[in-house]
Amino acid sequence: MAKTKELSKDTRNKIVDLHQVGKTESAIGKQLGLKKSTVGAIIRKWKTYKTTDNLPRSGAPRKISPRGVKMITRTVSKNPRTTRGDLVNDLQRAGTKVTKPTISNTLRRQGLKSCSARRVPLLKPVHVQARLKFAREHLDDPDEDWENVIWSDETKIELFGKNSTRRVWRTKNAELHPKNTIPTVKHGGGNIMLWGCFSAKGPGRLIRVKERMNGAMYREILSENLLPSARALKMKRGWVFQHDNDPKHTARATKEWLRKKHFKVLEWSSQSPDLKSPCCPATAPKHHCSRGDLHGGMGQNTSNSV
Repeated sequence: MAKTKELSKDTRNKIVDLHQVGKTESAIGKQLGLKKSTVGAIIRKWKTYKTTDNLPRSGAPRKISPRGVKMITRTVSKNPRTTRGDLVNDLQRAGTKVTKPTISNTLRRQGLKSCSARRVPLLKPVHVQARLKFAREHLDDPDEDWENVIWSDETKIELFGKNSTRRVWRTKNAELHPKNTIPTVKHGGGNIMLWGCFSAKGPGRLIRVKERMNGAMYREILSENLLPSARALKMKRGWVFQHDNDPKHTARATKEWLRKKHFKVLEWSSQSPDLKSPCCPATAPKHHCSRGDLHGGMGQNTSNSV
């Protein structure tokens, strides 16, 4: 980036001379064709240090000018997937030659860091509106109501798969902004499938599902594990069960089974984000399990300290 041209020694001395004969900063600026702020800075420096020479500077000067910093910050704000190579090329076209580490250091000083883009469900407008409606309906619900909910989910764990990642430049706590995420679709491949549940009181049962899950198997899982989990968690009378809108969950036979068992079910909008909890047994092992870590078949409870 082009930098502001430094005033010559003669010009700086002339500013001081004119100041000493009584001229104002505005008058000096008009006479020499300079900004009033520039004239004022030279005069203040002379009053403080009795010199117009450049003062000693600590360390090497910044490679990127303030204008260049604004340019690359604006670029990554508009498109967080911009690479360091792209920014190096942008600056080079503007007259500044820098390296990729310089780009990283500069952006970090602006509060930006390179992070893997979060994968989130691909949302359509109807999903957004449904989720907003759900949030508004439950906005004023007391904490006690949420403490009486058993949350459940299934998850597939890829033990050996290679999940591609994309990196984005973002500020702290901006990981879920649409520009910083990668849309995903459901039902990706995996080697181990788990079903688990938890509440505000702690984790419920966690089981491994060895076969392909269908509606009948899902109802069998609930029959063998949901009520025992509720009892172990000492849920209050009238507790509520939550599961998402997977076809197995919304099947007529499943709805009828839940109705006959008198289980209250929390309505859940499609493509809503999973509820993350430190005690969630279904997601806890996802990033640190390996072959042989999980044993047992459908309906077999594992340690609920997972």
